[in-house]
Amino acid sequence: MAKKATASVQEVIEETMVVEQPMVETKKVESPKAPVKPEWEIKDRTYYLRGAHAPLTFTLASKHTSRYPLLWFDTKTGDQKEVRYATNQNSPFVDEQKGEATLGHVMFTNGTLFVPKEKQNLQKLLSLYHPSLNKKYAEFDAVLVAEDELDDLELQIEALNAAVSIDIDQAEAILRVEVGSKVSSMGSKEIKRDLILFARKNPGLFLELANDENVQLRNFAIKASELGIIRLSQDQRTFTWGTNGAKLMTVPFDENPYSAMAAFFKTDEGVEVFKSVEKKLK
Repeated sequence: MAKKATASVQEVIEETMVVEQPMVETKKVESPKAPVKPEWEIKDRTYYLRGAHAPLTFTLASKHTSRYPLLWFDTKTGDQKEVRYATNQNSPFVDEQKGEATLGHVMFTNGTLFVPKEKQNLQKLLSLYHPSLNKKYAEFDAVLVAEDELDDLELQIEALNAAVSIDIDQAEAILRVEVGSKVSSMGSKEIKRDLILFARKNPGLFLELANDENVQLRNFAIKASELGIIRLSQDQRTFTWGTNGAKLMTVPFDENPYSAMAAFFKTDEGVEVFKSVEKKLK
């Protein structure tokens, strides 16, 4: 009996020693969220008239009329809402304005309009709801201006690098588009100088011409015409050989004759003419 009692006590001891580990709930640590930029930032804003020429003063329509409708379409409700600038109201929407409204003028001076942060009703009218936004005027954005300027500088660098490495024949062809027949009397250094100036002044057009194979063919035709190898009739409708007057091609109606000749050089018949002219130019 003693042995059985001892065994029972041992089982009890072992049973009491088994301790279950408590379940620890692990919380998922969320990564910190980036701060959300507010949809509307309270700050001073500047607006400018679009277009090459800005008048000394320009008054923008600031209330709805039959002649100058000021309506904003609400995509959420599908309603058109009338807007106007009232100096004594917080909202630019007419249906949200209460009491008597004191209407104000919106005037640009020398092409610009500065609106301080205190005039939130006018800022929201101009930045969000006015139908002439990005048509007659736009809001100045320093970041966008910097991006545009950077794009322009990169384009200018690309054009200048191309202008420096271009051979003299292609340089002459491109420059002829800019200065016309004057290029025929220019020396190689003059051509290279003026080409670089052209690339700096108008990099987009320069790169477009540099990548246009027709420019060189057109220049080829002009040089051949200046040397009398081919002739263009007075009505600019027919090209003939300079030696015997044999007809080469008829210029399509309302097309530049030398552009037409450049296209002709790419045809089966035109390739032979090109080869023949090329030999005489050498």
